[in-house]
Order: sequence, then structure tokens, then C-alpha cells
Amino acid sequence: MTNPLRQLESAGQAVWLDHLDRKILDGGELQRLVDEDGLTGLTSNPSIFEKAIGEGDAYDARLKALVKDGSSAPEALYEGLAIADIQRAADILRPTYDRLGGRDGYVSLEVSPALAFETAATVGEAQRLWREVARPNLMIKVPGTTAGAPAIRQLISEGVNVNVTLLFGIDAYLAVAEAHTAGLEALKVAGGDVARVHGVASFFVSRIDTRIDRAIDARLKEAQGEAAAALKRLRGKVAIANAKVAYQHYLEQVAADRWRALAGAGASPQRLLWASTGVKDPTYPDTLYVEALIGADTIDTMPPKTMDAFRAHGEVRQSLTSDVEAARRDLAEAERLGLDLGQVTRDLVVDGVRQFSDAFGALLKAVAQKRERILQGA
Repeated sequence: MTNPLRQLESAGQAVWLDHLDRKILDGGELQRLVDEDGLTGLTSNPSIFEKAIGEGDAYDARLKALVKDGSSAPEALYEGLAIADIQRAADILRPTYDRLGGRDGYVSLEVSPALAFETAATVGEAQRLWREVARPNLMIKVPGTTAGAPAIRQLISEGVNVNVTLLFGIDAYLAVAEAHTAGLEALKVAGGDVARVHGVASFFVSRIDTRIDRAIDARLKEAQGEAAAALKRLRGKVAIANAKVAYQHYLEQVAADRWRALAGAGASPQRLLWASTGVKDPTYPDTLYVEALIGADTIDTMPPKTMDAFRAHGEVRQSLTSDVEAARRDLAEAERLGLDLGQVTRDLVVDGVRQFSDAFGALLKAVAQKRERILQGA
């Protein structure tokens, strides 16, 4: 039986792993995913590193070495651990990067979530991390906030690969797509090589349904008849509809004359990446979001559990461009029913930044505690 994860490549979709820790590097798991499942990329975030570094002892030996070398601040210790992992993962994926001519084979590292609403600070942090990691197949993750858009434009114009994260709404996506294109245009005018710069736009999926479904369930306590039926029909559909419409905007962008001029100079488009594709509601199929969003020139970054599920029983078809008009009707119906997707997506950006900031704070606290135990000889 053909591996469904491998079949995604034939459908034009790349598979990335939404996870990174030292165990999958030391144990050869990441290399196995590349060899057997066709994995072509990897993402990390503060929540992932908080679990990897803060829990267990996999990083203790390296942490002890960093402390003995004189590192003291928790932020510096964390970066010493995280950057080493990112570099190792990038080196494992480097053959993929070379084979695909830079189109894929990337590892992503996030700027501090505390800077999500500060443009200049985000740019400075991204530039520093880009230099520290020193791998061409690195992408710097920048939140798709209002402050993030000009940072994205500047970084792209300087030749820094950018993974735009925490995208939920169509308007936010269009803003960062414009920033990416404008950055490439500025790089081209300055005589830079646009073929060497790549980016993705990470559009979050399941978190939208979690919030919308919660609102639907609350309304169903009082709704009756046709109103109740309409609400029930939208459960688990709004996030997929939102993503399908976003992809239609992507197709329009790459067909425009403005983009063709950049493509003629060797530029690659800012691909849409589906993030948060793990199913949160246990009543939904565990491969729901992966199967519903398969399409050309896209990426699906899956947590390990979702990747295992899709490998075991996933079904591959060109679903992203099917039933687009039905998706538009679903969004219109959600608006008619007052579910206010626009406000939900704006709130999710703020919540996402807060969650990552909380995880980053917990991570630094755990590192500081371990540092104290090392200094005390424990």
C-alpha cells in the first residue's frame, strides 16, 4: 500500500513536521521521516520548545555545558539549546533543500513572541537569529500582526526567509502576502537575487473551528427549528471554508502580472502553509483538516499524532479547489447567523501571541530553575 503521506507530494503538497526536540534528532526519527514519509520541512515554536526543554532531562547535559562555559541568562541558555537543534535539523534537511533548488527543506525558528507588536524589534531579532543559525534553509517565524507586516517586507528585501505565523483572517493574509511581494520587488530593484529568498504564510485552521463551534454550541441551547439546523450544519466547516477562500486569493495573486514579473526573475511564491491541523474535537475524524485542504503549492505542517493518523488511513484527493462556492456560502451563512468570523480571527491572533508568550515565559523559568540546580551542584 502506498504511504498516503507520500501521495501528498504527487498532489503538489509538502509535508512538514510541527515538532522538534533532541530525541528525534539523536534517535534518527527525523531522518526516518525524511526518508520514508517524504518530509520536507519542520516548524518549531515556544510551546514546542517549552515541552522539549522544560520537561525531562534530554537537554540537561548540554545545559550544564553551557552554564560551565559562562552562559547565565535564561534567554541565552535557551538560545544555545534551541539554535543547536535548529542547526542540526537544518543540516538533516539540507539535502532536500539542495535537491529542490531551495524550494523546500526548511526549518523554522520563531522570534520572541514578546515582540509581536513591535516592528523594529522584530526585525532586529530576526536579523540576529538569521546570523546566529547561519543556514540557508532557515526560515524566521514572524507573527502576521499589523506590526509584523512591515517587518516581513523589510526582512524579505534583505534576503531573509520568512515564515509568517499566526494567520487566521483573510485580511491579515492579504496584508502579509503584499508585504512578501513588496519585499521581493525591493530586493530586485536593489540588484539582489530574488530566487534565493523564500517564504510561507502559515494559516491556522483548527483553532478557528474550536472558537466558532463553541459559539454555535452556546447558541444551540436556545435555537430551534431552521435556525438550529443551520447552526449545526456549520459545525466543523468554517475553518475549512476560510482556508479554501484564502487559497483562491493565492491563485489570483500568482496569476497577476505583478507576480509574473517577479516569477520571470526567478522568484518563488509565498506558499500557504496549513498550521494547527490537529483535530481538537474528538467527534471529528482525526485526519479531517489534512484531507480537506490538499492542493498544489501548499504545505501541511502536522503534529506527530496527526502525521501518524494520516499515514495509517489518510485519503488523498485534490480537495482544496473542490466545492469552493459551497465554502463561500458557508462563510456567508456564518456571517448571516452572527458568528462574526472577523472578530474571532482578530481575537485568535491576540490569544495566539499570549499563548506563545506564556509558553516562552514558562520555558525561561524552567531553564532558570535548572541553571540554579546546576550551579548548586545538584
